Amino acid sequence: MIGELVVGAGAVAAAGFAYVRQQRVRLYRDLEAHLARIVDGPVPDLGDLAHREPPRFVDRFAVMPDLLPARAFAALKAEAEGLVAPERSFVPAHKKGGTVAYETLIASAPAVVSFYHSADFQDFISRLIGSPVRATPINDQNSLSVLFYNKPGDHIGWHYDHNFYRGRHFTILITIVNEGHSADGLSHAELKARIGGQEIAVRTRPNTVVVFEGARVRHKVTPVESGERRLILSMTYCTDPKAWWWQGISRRLKDTAYFGVRALWT
Repeated sequence: MIGELVVGAGAVAAAGFAYVRQQRVRLYRDLEAHLARIVDGPVPDLGDLAHREPPRFVDRFAVMPDLLPARAFAALKAEAEGLVAPERSFVPAHKKGGTVAYETLIASAPAVVSFYHSADFQDFISRLIGSPVRATPINDQNSLSVLFYNKPGDHIGWHYDHNFYRGRHFTILITIVNEGHSADGLSHAELKARIGGQEIAVRTRPNTVVVFEGARVRHKVTPVESGERRLILSMTYCTDPKAWWWQGISRRLKDTAYFGVRALWT
């Protein structure tokens, strides 16, 4: 009797996993079609960015205040602030905050997605780091996401952004909102990085762009306080976005901590 129950429970679980996998496959087929329409549509006007000289990428790290034209930044801000119900994650002693994943942005934030795929912006980042870069795949939830630090104690501890691709992997953070009770009107949250053997702190006003090689630069974000809000557009580019099979498995397993078991079928 017990054996029959175990077998029955296993069959139900297997059927459930198969159903979820089928639904995820269908979802990604629809998302790929929607993404293609966005990429083929109007491109953001980034002004003279295509001709601007980027700063030096010293120690695999660069900070650029007021990088984007006002109109382009306003479009990103409007969509990011309109997002609701980010997925909250809590990893004890490491991370607390909210995230809106790439698949959600494709469905609800076309201006953000169009900007991520902008040839002018990718060319600027390529010139900054000294190698051509491309967008990372649609099935990587961290390729493009919006990070919410809007509840007391939201933060992320010291870490590297693990590289799950064959090429070099770069993280781009664009501050959309940063407001709080500090003397400068910003939140108490700071991006900290270990650069050249020293720890540096970066206070980022809106429209500040930070670029770094996440797998080589250890970094963290200190907590926000009550009544403070920090909204970040996070993007990744890669010199070669192809992955070995074991890299794909590692990425999916890591993403389950942030996006649940559905990440196994991305």
